[in-house]
Amino acid sequence: MKMMVENIEKKFDAEEVIEDFEVLTKDAGRIQEETLVKILKENGGTEYLKQWGLNGRTDVETFKACVPIVSHNDLEPYIQRIADGDLSPILTGKPIETISLSSGTTQGKPKFVPFNDELMDSTMQIFKTSFAFRNREFPIGNGKALQFIYSSKQFKTKGGLAAGTATTNVYRNAQFKKTMKAMSTPVCSPDEVIFGPDFQQSLYCHLLSGLIFRDEVQVVSSTFAHSIVHAFRTFEQVWEDLVVDIREGVLSSRVTVPSIRLAMSKLLKPDPELAETIYSKCSSLSNWYGLIPELFPNTKYIYGIMTGSMEPYLKKLRHYAGELPLLSADYGSSEGWVGVNVNPKFPPEMVTYAVLPNIGYFEFLPLEENLIGVEQANSPVGLTEVKLGEEYEIVFTNFAGLYRYRLGDVVKIKGFHNGTPELQFVCRRNLLLSINIDKNTEKDLQLAVEAAGKHLVDEKLEVMDFTSHVNVSADPGHYVIFWELSGEATDEILQECCNCLDKSFLDAGYVSSRKVNAIGALELRIVKRGTFNKILDHFVGLGGAVSQFKTPRCVGPKNSSLIQILSSNVVKSYSSTAFC
Repeated sequence: MKMMVENIEKKFDAEEVIEDFEVLTKDAGRIQEETLVKILKENGGTEYLKQWGLNGRTDVETFKACVPIVSHNDLEPYIQRIADGDLSPILTGKPIETISLSSGTTQGKPKFVPFNDELMDSTMQIFKTSFAFRNREFPIGNGKALQFIYSSKQFKTKGGLAAGTATTNVYRNAQFKKTMKAMSTPVCSPDEVIFGPDFQQSLYCHLLSGLIFRDEVQVVSSTFAHSIVHAFRTFEQVWEDLVVDIREGVLSSRVTVPSIRLAMSKLLKPDPELAETIYSKCSSLSNWYGLIPELFPNTKYIYGIMTGSMEPYLKKLRHYAGELPLLSADYGSSEGWVGVNVNPKFPPEMVTYAVLPNIGYFEFLPLEENLIGVEQANSPVGLTEVKLGEEYEIVFTNFAGLYRYRLGDVVKIKGFHNGTPELQFVCRRNLLLSINIDKNTEKDLQLAVEAAGKHLVDEKLEVMDFTSHVNVSADPGHYVIFWELSGEATDEILQECCNCLDKSFLDAGYVSSRKVNAIGALELRIVKRGTFNKILDHFVGLGGAVSQFKTPRCVGPKNSSLIQILSSNVVKSYSSTAFC
């Protein structure tokens, strides 16, 4: 039997996967209709769908006429009943056995969304399709992947369902390991490290496992770019300890979890030669530039989600990567997948995602210019009806009980792959800095931080992380930007940065409001080194997985615990004089 399983695993055929994708996308419109029929036939008898009077009909027109467009808030009571153990067909025909927690870092608490075998199947389809296109451009042999992945603990809901982050539900599924093996990229680290209870100890052992297999590592990856940057920032602090472990063949006492110690002891043998190689490589680097290819000389590329809120980490990631290409991973969310990166040679800033027409039924809400008046009665268009260059919010229907669900993401149509659109992620719909008529997106905030950060270059300093908050308790309300810096800067420089931030928000509503003082002076608050790590620790403490962590770029007023962490670590504060 073992032989048979191995044979099945070896049969991954990249060209066949690409061919399947080409067939699907050439007839995207028909595939979309068939996918909707399949979803409605499987789930038409559910409590949720029956109330809308479909009466067994599965055509697009009836579906759009009867079933309303909803957000998570509308479905929450149904999902909660499932989590509490109600086994009746509420959202899906087959019972839901697993719940995913979304990363939910903006509202401060995770959301529950259903997870099932169909979502796992589409995850594997995305992984395989994406890998096939990647491997065509950047072929890898039989090597290993240094994956900085962490699985948070699954817990049981009140009704006994397994609940965990979406990434945890994937990593814990037997299909994941089988697929990774079939694609010739097994991970370096033992399972005990991935599923370890302590993130810092797991990270240390990921780095150690990577170094032990340094010549076999062909890919360095994580779910998000942030985790890769965090891993190598940690490496800068602990590299000498790692060298000692390798030289002596004994694991550092910092790792205390017995299962991790046991698993690592099987890998770790005294290797003075390897220790010396790593020591000399690290000693000869200038400011850690090109660290990744020095440590792992056969790496072909670095892989992870690099768009949206991950873009600010690209500069640091490129510093560590040297000449290695950065490949952006696919486009999905805890609720389900949307598209696959079929142009892996594009830099992350230009990456697009081709929608897979068989993993859900997709609709697109047209957006007005500059995200104003989004809620007006724009009727959604289908997958094959979108227009080049236009921006839309995604509405999707999947196999796990979400029907006409607003994903909250804004995308731009950049092109077409056969009959399916290629999307560029623009921003989260709800992540806006806004006090009155001003509307600034996450991208606007990022551009402002990049512009202001240029004032630090001559001082050899960088913004290590940032977030924002709208202070409406003051009158007039104003924007507050929090920065963590790599070192000390003068008051004069930081005042310049503060003024530059204020002037870099180009939204007409913001500029006009600032001129008449309807919005007050922007405030820049500098926080202590390590503050954003405290936010990460807080997130993990709530049951989140590190690999799913995204620094919240805007901290809402309800998120008092994050505001408390930020406020208690402020060391300096500056108010803008840009509009005085």
